[in-house]
Amino acid sequence: MKVALVQSTLSWENPEENRSQFTAKINALESDIDLIVLPEMFSSGFTMNPATVAETMTGTTIQWMQQLAKTRQCALTGSLVIKENNHFYNRLVFVFPSGELQFYDKRHLFTLAGEEKIYTAGKEKLLVTYKNWKICLLVCYDLRFPVFSRNVEQYDLLIYVANWPESRILAWDSLLRARAIENICYTLGVNRTGTDDNGMLYNGHSQLIGPTGEYLISPQEATAVFTATLSQETITQTRQRFNFLKDADRFEILD
Repeated sequence: MKVALVQSTLSWENPEENRSQFTAKINALESDIDLIVLPEMFSSGFTMNPATVAETMTGTTIQWMQQLAKTRQCALTGSLVIKENNHFYNRLVFVFPSGELQFYDKRHLFTLAGEEKIYTAGKEKLLVTYKNWKICLLVCYDLRFPVFSRNVEQYDLLIYVANWPESRILAWDSLLRARAIENICYTLGVNRTGTDDNGMLYNGHSQLIGPTGEYLISPQEATAVFTATLSQETITQTRQRFNFLKDADRFEILD
């Protein structure tokens, strides 16, 4: 499976401008991409003003994602602000080439920014099956909580989308690598670049890590799109050789 990591600056609370710039980046990709990954809140930046940018699941940005996925005949994923039943969600949406979609609402809300006061947390872990790959999709702050991401489902690829600031980028790099090693899976992280209207600086470090901790795409700081091809055979061989997941502790996650 060939993946594209789209690392970009974001126009603050401007979905139209963000859709436009991502359209240009995606349309410039080669035709053999299977999965395109965008950052967290790719249509707005990490805003605590959800009413300004919130959309519905039939809104413009979802329709834009569906049209791109159909036109490109690939999957597309990223998170955006969704309003539903008078609640705001930081919702990661995975759109299939058919236009069908699945979604995950960010479980671990970032209390340092007061995200939990404004957004509603999700509860359910999302596992998507696409092209015979089992994919776990999570958002930013979820990275700090390894129990929730623990690979009890034998997934192959773990994805984090983020707005993770430069001041804490060492944690991002370290934890992504740890998630790959402990879960014996590919781990992909897509972060943004630039500065937001809160003065937070983002230096990217989007990356792709193999199941034994090796870099397929090392942490990148450029505003660019990075591509790589994943091998299911690599996952199978690694788990046959190092079958550590069978020794994992049993646990229960409580709400």
